Formats: sequence, C-alpha cells, structure tokens
Amino acid sequence: MAKTQNQQNANQEQDINQLLKVRREKLAALQEAGRDPFQITRYDVTHHSQEIKEQFDALEGTKTSIAGRVMSKRIMGKASFCNVQDLQGDIQCYVARDSIGEESYADFKKYDVGDIVGIEGEVFKTKTGEISVHASKVTLLSKSLQILPEKYHGLVNTDIRYRQRYTDLIMNEEVKKTFVMRSKIISSIRRYLDAQGFLEVETPMLVSNAGGAAARPFETHYNALDEDVKLRISLELYLKRLIVGGMERVYEIGRVFRNEGLDTRHNPEFTLMELYQAYTDYNGMMDLTENMFRHVAKEVCGTTTIPYGDVEIDLGSPFERITMVEAVKKYTGIDFETVPDTAAAKKLADEKGVHYEDRHTKGDIINLFFEEFVEEHLVQPTFVMDHPVEISPLTKRKPDKPEYVERFELFITAREMCNAYSELNDPIDQRERFKAQEAALAAGDEEANTTDEDFMNALEIGMPPTGGIGYGIDRLVMLLTNSPAIRDVLLFPTMKSLEKKTSDQTKSADKQPASESKKSSLTREQALELLKKYNKEPFHLQHALTVEGVMRWYAKELGYAQEEEFWAITGLLHDIDFELYPEEHCKKAPELLREAGVGEDMIYAICSHGYGICSEQEPKLEMEKVLFAADELTGLIWSCALMRPSKSTMDMEVKSLKKKFKDKKFAAGCSRDIISQGAELLGWELDDLFDKTIQAMRSCEASVAEAMEKEA
Repeated sequence: MAKTQNQQNANQEQDINQLLKVRREKLAALQEAGRDPFQITRYDVTHHSQEIKEQFDALEGTKTSIAGRVMSKRIMGKASFCNVQDLQGDIQCYVARDSIGEESYADFKKYDVGDIVGIEGEVFKTKTGEISVHASKVTLLSKSLQILPEKYHGLVNTDIRYRQRYTDLIMNEEVKKTFVMRSKIISSIRRYLDAQGFLEVETPMLVSNAGGAAARPFETHYNALDEDVKLRISLELYLKRLIVGGMERVYEIGRVFRNEGLDTRHNPEFTLMELYQAYTDYNGMMDLTENMFRHVAKEVCGTTTIPYGDVEIDLGSPFERITMVEAVKKYTGIDFETVPDTAAAKKLADEKGVHYEDRHTKGDIINLFFEEFVEEHLVQPTFVMDHPVEISPLTKRKPDKPEYVERFELFITAREMCNAYSELNDPIDQRERFKAQEAALAAGDEEANTTDEDFMNALEIGMPPTGGIGYGIDRLVMLLTNSPAIRDVLLFPTMKSLEKKTSDQTKSADKQPASESKKSSLTREQALELLKKYNKEPFHLQHALTVEGVMRWYAKELGYAQEEEFWAITGLLHDIDFELYPEEHCKKAPELLREAGVGEDMIYAICSHGYGICSEQEPKLEMEKVLFAADELTGLIWSCALMRPSKSTMDMEVKSLKKKFKDKKFAAGCSRDIISQGAELLGWELDDLFDKTIQAMRSCEASVAEAMEKEA
C-alpha cells in the first residue's frame, strides 16, 4: 500500500533531523580533534571564480587561492570534484588524494554541501575543456549546520526567499546579479550628479513634523527628550533649508518610511533620492532626469534599450511630454478645461464609475481620472506635467494658469518613477497651502501635511527659484534589472512577523479531520464532469475554472507543488451545490461529493470556504485559508477587470483593486469582510493577498477563456 501524505511528511522530517544531527556530530568530531573551523580568523584569497575564467590564458599553471561555499561534490575513489561558489560565480575544483594527502582527503570526503572552504591550487583545464582548480590544499573555513534547498529545483517559494534572503542569494544566481546591479546603479547616479556639481548631504530621519509628501508617517518616542517624533516620509523640507543656506545643488539618497500597505510597487521603507538645484525650474529637472536615466542605463546595462517584461523600453529617444489634462483627454475624450467646477467634475466621475470622497474638488477628480484611465497606458518614458494645485501643496503655480502647478511625474512601464516641481518659494502662498492641508487632515485625510514653522521661517529668509525632484531608487532598479516586484530589489523587504502557534491553536488544528491523503480521490476530468452535472450557467462554470486555476497557482507559489492537483480540484468543486441549491450552499455539497466518492478531507476543505455564512467548518490548513480568501476576491478582481478597456487582469494593478475594494457599492456581492478575514487567517497584509491573487488570475485567464469557448 502506498504511503499516505502524512506518513511521507513524517518520514521526510525524520530524515532531515537525522541529517542535521550528523552535521553536528561532524563538527563535534572536528572540535575534539582540535580542528574547529570556527577558530579560523582569516583566509587570504588571491582570485575569484570569474577572474580565473576570464584570465585563464595568463593564469594557467599558476597557483591561486579561492574561497567559497561547496555547492556540489562528486566523490570518485582517490580523486573527487567539487563546485565552489563565490561572489562572482562558481568554479570546479579537482581534489585528489595524492595532491592534498591521505588525511586531508579523508576529511574532504566528509565535508557537506553548504560548507565554506578555502582551496589553494593550480589553474588548469580538464579533458572536457572546463576551467578548474587542481587543489593542493583544502581548508574548512566554516561548517554548515543546515541543509540548503535541493540544487536543481532551487528556492522558489517567494515567502521563504524574501524572509531568508541569504539562502536566496546562495541558491539563485540571478538574485545575486540583481543586487550587484543595484549597487552599480546607485554608484552611477552618484557619479553623474557629482559631475554636475551636486553635493551629497545627510538630513535627519527622526523628525517632529513629517512633511514633503502625502503619506502616513510611523511614530515613535525619544526617551531622552520625552518627545514623540516621526520617521521621515520624504527628504524635501530639510534639503530646501540647505538651498536657503546657499548650498545651490544638493542631493540625498536615503531611507524614508511611509505607514502604508505593501504591493508590487510599495514597501513601507524604501530608498528615495531627492535633489534640489537653485536657479532652475521643472523644465531643468526634466532635462536632468532624461539625461541621468539615459546615462545610468548606458553605464550599467550597456544600452539604452531596456527589456522589461514583454516590452522594450526606449531610454535613448526623447521622452514624451504631456500635461495631465491633455493625457486625460487623450485616453478618455474628456477635456477638463471645459468642465466648469467641482460639481460638474463629480457628475462626470459618477458617470464613469470613478470613486471620490465628499471633500474632493475638481483638481482631485482630474487626478482620479488620470490614475483610473491613463497611468496604465504610459509604458514608454512620459513626463506628465502641470498637475492641479489641490494635489501639489509644495509647488509653484503656473503664472498663466494658477489652478495648475509647475510639476511633473515621469512614468515608465505605467509606473511613477519620479516626481518634480518648480519649488514654491513664496512663504505667504506656502502658509495658505499648509492651511489647506491641515483642513484636509481635519476632514479625514490621514496623508495630509501640517505646518512646519521652522521651514516657514527658512522660506521667509528667502529661497531662490529652485527646481526639485524625488526619485524612487527601488523602481529604477526594478526597471533596469527587469524585476516585476519591489521585493525583488530589496535585500530585506518588509514581511509580516511569523508568529509561533500557541498551544490553543495547536489543539484547534488537531480537531481537523485526519487526512488519508492530500492526493485527490478523483481525476480532473472526473471533477469537471461532476461540476457540469450540477452547474450549467456559464458564469458559475467560469468562476469554478478561475478558482481552480488560482488554487493551482497558489499550491506552487506556497511550496505545495506535490499537492497541486488536490488544491486545484478543491477549487474547481468548491461551489458544486450553489447553482441548484443556493439556500443549502455548503450543506448539500457533502452529500453530492460523497455520492461521487470524494474524500472527506476535500469535502471539509470545500465546506470550510463558507465558514461564518453557510458552514460551521473553520479553515485550518493553509489550502483552506487560501480558498476562503480567494473565492470572494476572484469575483471582485474579475468585476474590476471587466471595467477596464482591456477586459483583462493582465494590466490590472493593486492600486486599482484597492479603490474598488473601498467602494462598497461596487460588486457589492463580494464580501469585503470575508476577504479581510481571509488575509488575517493567512497572516498576510491585504495588499499582499491582492497582489498574489491578481498574479494567480493572470496565470489562468487564457486557459479559462479557452475552456469557456469550448463550452459555448
């Protein structure tokens, strides 16, 4: 009889524990013999792997010294091979008993994958033509007491990758290259600005007034001063003080902190660069930005044509320049120059399904239209200029159109890459803007600024005409490294803490029906026929197929690839009774499923997705929690997709979904409470659930459409 999944898991855990025990025993034996690797304090490295390969003609036959992590070993009697990984890559090493001595060779054979070694030897080429090092001495520099992920499958679970970036860097060579490029990008930016006469400076992170951007700050407390302070949300107000002080060109690259959600574009702490230049305006900032992006791409990537996803981004041609009102007109046909007032703007928003708040004015609504209908089209570099004054509290008004300001944002791949102003240097106007911001704060806008009196004092002393700009360094790195998510370019992205299970939680989990096997008790074809037996409506079939695809994606994403079919078929059948028995949803399902020979573990999972509404069975396994959250969320996402010009999830962003999520009137049948509860059950941020489920729906959208065409 085949082993059950539970037995397999238990045996696997037992095997791992035994392997870990053996590693510790090897370390103890070394320590007892006086060869403790942790007592070694240094090792002289003469070359790295890539250097040896690139300079082989000059190094062949010469003695080198390398150091790195053993990534593989092939023991072959009196001689062996190992692969050693260092900063630059990896290189093969040939280790022979006759070359390093019998005792050292016996030690080498006991080394484990993951151990860190130093190898001295001559550079040569094997009979198969592989550049290698013929070892004359092998030194164990550090003993690995953990087991690396299996080499050829690598580390693919994104949650583990982000939490254990050190393992990610070891197992995924492309990840290491991304962060090497990140360092080069920042260095290139510094070189460019230094050559333009800018000075790099540093300003405070802990501030009494977090201003300069629209964002909620993090708050903390100074014990020594007994004062509440905030972590900065931008660099702007202090850098402008330096312009007042006569430092005509300044920039800072540093961390800022915004108490906001997480998605593919946002992390609560991120790297921002801001620069300010006296005696120029936003046109000067556009020129500087275009030239800098072109320079960095050429220096770091070697080209100004950058692949991103399935498009080529052209940084070599002149960037498009368009006003926000022109952009809205271009993509919606609505000319806000002809819209007389806020009431008329709100009427248009109602007609177009654009959600707004009572406090919003015409300028706010122009921006909402831009976000809803324009951003997604701005793939190639585009400067969007002349924003409404209502959304730009620190910017100089346009002399000929005072309801707009001299501001631009650069968009590439439908993402804002930077934000720039002709800086407001009129202290009287600035104070009025701060008052308007404080009114917005009182009306419920948690991202509004408050008046910074010391900054006002600086402006009253006098600031010259100034151009200023802020760049999201992480987004620039995403662009130049072809990375789809901000977490891919942050070494240690913000993650929700892993909480240990309490004894009560463990006891609760024990109540779940025992699973005979996590393998489905019926094939996918059988499950589909069973679904069609009780469901004829195209909408219900499409929803079932979508949830099937989403669950299949999640199984692989969360590290349950062996259970993929079980997850998928559970998703396919989760609403099996809904069309014919809506009043008995999740109550009729067990009867229908048992008649078809479906296992009890799948029946439990299917019914638990209705917990709190039509079922008393609580989601306990991660698979059940995912189904609980994704069932409602897929409906909301698809409703949002149908409102887009593309009628697709392929170009949907988390930001758009969040707006619809807040609008309780939109797709009212999709319970926001259940979606939120699902995220909480999983221990995820809501934005993270949104982001993952959008990706999951993209993965199956084409196959679902094809299946529905066949049904039609």
